[in-house]
Amino acid sequence: MRKVAIIGGQRIPFVKSFREYNRISNQEMLTACLSSLVRQFGLEGRRIGDVALGALLNRSTEWNFARECVLGTTLDPHTPAYNVLRACGTSLDAAIQIGLRIAAGQIDTGIAGGSDTNSDLPIMFSQQFAWKIVALRAAKSFRERLKILASFRPKDLSPLYPSIVEPRTGLSMGQHTELMVKEWGITREQQDALAYDSHIHAAKAYEAGFFHDLVFAFKGVEKDTIVRPDTTPAKLAALKPAFDHSGKGTLTAGNSTIYTDGAAAILMASEEYAQRQNWPVLAYLIDAESAAVDYVHGEGLLMAPTYAVARMLKRRHLTLQDFDIYEIHEAFCGQVLCTLKAWEDADYCKKLGYDTPLGSIDRSKLNIKGGSVAIGHPFAATGARILAQTAKTLQERGGGRALVSICTAGGMGVTAILEH
Repeated sequence: MRKVAIIGGQRIPFVKSFREYNRISNQEMLTACLSSLVRQFGLEGRRIGDVALGALLNRSTEWNFARECVLGTTLDPHTPAYNVLRACGTSLDAAIQIGLRIAAGQIDTGIAGGSDTNSDLPIMFSQQFAWKIVALRAAKSFRERLKILASFRPKDLSPLYPSIVEPRTGLSMGQHTELMVKEWGITREQQDALAYDSHIHAAKAYEAGFFHDLVFAFKGVEKDTIVRPDTTPAKLAALKPAFDHSGKGTLTAGNSTIYTDGAAAILMASEEYAQRQNWPVLAYLIDAESAAVDYVHGEGLLMAPTYAVARMLKRRHLTLQDFDIYEIHEAFCGQVLCTLKAWEDADYCKKLGYDTPLGSIDRSKLNIKGGSVAIGHPFAATGARILAQTAKTLQERGGGRALVSICTAGGMGVTAILEH
């Protein structure tokens, strides 16, 4: 098996939805990221082994989305591409798939990425409307078409908006996380403290120039717009609960990710190919794991990474403390804190196959360049953003090992280990 290198990443600034990127499509955003990678690494006219891209909020007409993004760049048009989809873990899963193909010797290079926008939503009409339109198109006679036209009703034109709720429970991710933080006894103050750290870390990283070669200007936007360097614990404490209005809710707009538009992509290669191209390696993708929980019957919706990490640790003969960096996706600060507390719980860890708790982590090593609450969370782009950010952090510090963990809708989780 060959070593899988992460060479570099490019992303557009992440922005609050319905603002700077209004009417800009996923394809346009992600094509821009690919083009920036091409320029950065001199890939013009070159064939890449494979490209795996994804977007959650995509139109059904964009069934060849990844390939169209590639054809919008100056890459050799002989470069293949395919769509990937695993909710918020999409671009991390895309990188894992590309990494496996590189490790197996099938390809030398690959690109993984993702994009999402709430500002260009694929609005649909009702299924009844769609059926009637299909029938109208298939009608053989004028009389048949008139009959179908007469069957249309105003309610058929009611638009259907994409909704971030779990079909089997009818609850949103935020509502599910409210259940989790109540189960694990996570306080509002703890969640706000993590949110504060996320913003301060991201702001300091920007001040230090950390993002200068990871984020490029797009549509007049030069940096992430969600980071709040001036936030304070008092400002976060003043926000009202966003999901549970009973007076007992603890999740707010301040300690949860907000709707975000953005895209990100990373370039990967075998170690040997990187050496031949004189590409500096940021980090190596060492291992990965995916998992799911039975949230329909009581398990926490966003707790699947606890299982995935436990399996990876056992397979690699590592402990939870054997990491220099922890990048845990902050879908909600409460979800991160539930995960950390579960690893400290003896009874819970028995479900993970351990006789003793996995234990605590050094919180000073957690999301040290800012997490999703501060930077933003365009669903399918988050994995690629985290991988590039983590790989560069390892490279800057001169070595180490990083744990990456992303929870997803549907009660799933995707995790990975990086080393430099």
